[in-house]
Amino acid sequence: MATRRRAVFGVQEVADTYERIERNVESVVEGKPEVVRRALVALLAEGHLLLEDVPGVGKTLLAKAIARSLACSVRRVQFTPDLLPSDITGVTVFNQEHGDFQFKPGAVFANVVLGDEINRAGPKTQSALLEAMEERQVTVDGTTYELAMPFMVIATQNPIELEGTYPLPEAQRDRFLMRLAIGYPSVDAELEVLDVHGGGDRVSHLEAVADAQEVALMVEAVKTVHVADAVKRYIVDIVRATRAHPAVELGASPRASLALLRASRALAAAENREYVVPDDAKTLVPSVLAHRLILAPQTQMSDASPDGVLDDLLSSVPIPTGR
Repeated sequence: MATRRRAVFGVQEVADTYERIERNVESVVEGKPEVVRRALVALLAEGHLLLEDVPGVGKTLLAKAIARSLACSVRRVQFTPDLLPSDITGVTVFNQEHGDFQFKPGAVFANVVLGDEINRAGPKTQSALLEAMEERQVTVDGTTYELAMPFMVIATQNPIELEGTYPLPEAQRDRFLMRLAIGYPSVDAELEVLDVHGGGDRVSHLEAVADAQEVALMVEAVKTVHVADAVKRYIVDIVRATRAHPAVELGASPRASLALLRASRALAAAENREYVVPDDAKTLVPSVLAHRLILAPQTQMSDASPDGVLDDLLSSVPIPTGR
């Protein structure tokens, strides 16, 4: 059965399955279609997602809705200052009955890991995720354990509450494919929130509309989406421009170029296209690159922001034309 499904799983099937998941998530996340769209693009691009916004706007709701829409293993971790790295990766314990050591997997051994308020955990615990997020594996006591595929970390954090929090190091922020801000809903959307969620928790009744195998097939199909050399050059030009901008102290790395390429392919597949156009990359630039930039000290004292810098860059980098 798996072989037959793999043989016919192309861009059309990706678009159909994506639309099914999108409708399911939007049934409980009101008024934020673009946020939902980009979050699912991160899933198709085999990347990790950082949801950064003020409390109460639906960060955890979105993460739970995506997880419940997929019939796969899900683990939720409430990050706190006393959370240990072994709680994330796992620990080796001695089994007295069998007289040997056995590995007890941690929370990271799941298809979707929901990390709530990730910046409340200490640096050592945050760092426990680095190997898992980048290499899809965990090393404990010298032994390496492979993680299940697909594997996605969806983390939330509050950007304005400073007491009792530990800012994510740049190396870890760089491992998130996208950072999204949900923002406050419109008046109509907020009224719909009252109608939908006023009677109870709708997420708990959400049914899965795709399984882990389908997601894995979608991820593989996305990799076949064609990217012309001119579009690849456009992506590299944008990323390299962040390193030369006078307002930026540390620009985006080559990992960012790869992230933008993968996200562009995923967006094209979601729109049922077998090729990437420059607008795919341009649209995704703020979500993929903004959290990777470190502004120069003199810039931080002004009203400049990474999003503003990227807007400036996008207006100056030539867009490829023609075939």
